[in-house]
Amino acid sequence: MSGESPWQTNPNEDIFDRMRKQPEKSWINWILILINVVVFIYAELTGNTNDVEHMLKLGASYAPFVQAGECYRLFTSMFLHFGISHLANNMILLLFIGDYVERYMGRICYLILYLSSGVFAGWFSYRHDLASGSTSVSAGASGAIFGVIGCLLVLVIIHRGHLENLTLTRVILMAAFSLIVGFQTAGVNGYAHLGGFIGGVALTVVLWPVSKDHRKGNRHP
Repeated sequence: MSGESPWQTNPNEDIFDRMRKQPEKSWINWILILINVVVFIYAELTGNTNDVEHMLKLGASYAPFVQAGECYRLFTSMFLHFGISHLANNMILLLFIGDYVERYMGRICYLILYLSSGVFAGWFSYRHDLASGSTSVSAGASGAIFGVIGCLLVLVIIHRGHLENLTLTRVILMAAFSLIVGFQTAGVNGYAHLGGFIGGVALTVVLWPVSKDHRKGNRHP
């Protein structure tokens, strides 16, 4: 049987050069997903992730507690999830969109973006709760994930409306639909989503000049 190996299409190109051209693995994204899963398993083994009291003990966000000085909850709450479906929905979305953002922003910038967006989302939600008198308990990675969506939107704009198989229209529709659903669905913290999205956009503007995408001169691929 005759045929040509995919490694032999260009005899002038070394096999290792071809391997280096393959997309880099999004290790930070995978580590973040793993941390969320491990924290969820721990939470389930030590109690019930649908139990508000248990989640508060583990670090879920609650405006009166944050106001009393427990600001660490703005960070810890982004790694806690209420039930397996909450975790699965967030991690599946992060798996796909986080891959794009980490490969273009670079590992350090992506980590800063993710964590900072999550904290800002928690703070934004906390300020809304204080203003409205809400006493809801909040947890989940969605605020940080919306920061990643905000970053993705900026990246697509920088790349003139196309980023690999993503288009500006597709990303705008995804962001708009997700934000609207967040505000219309009971039990979902839409203000954390909005805060994360705003934080992600702002952070990308600040971080992009030192990002991997900028360093490689990929503004106009």
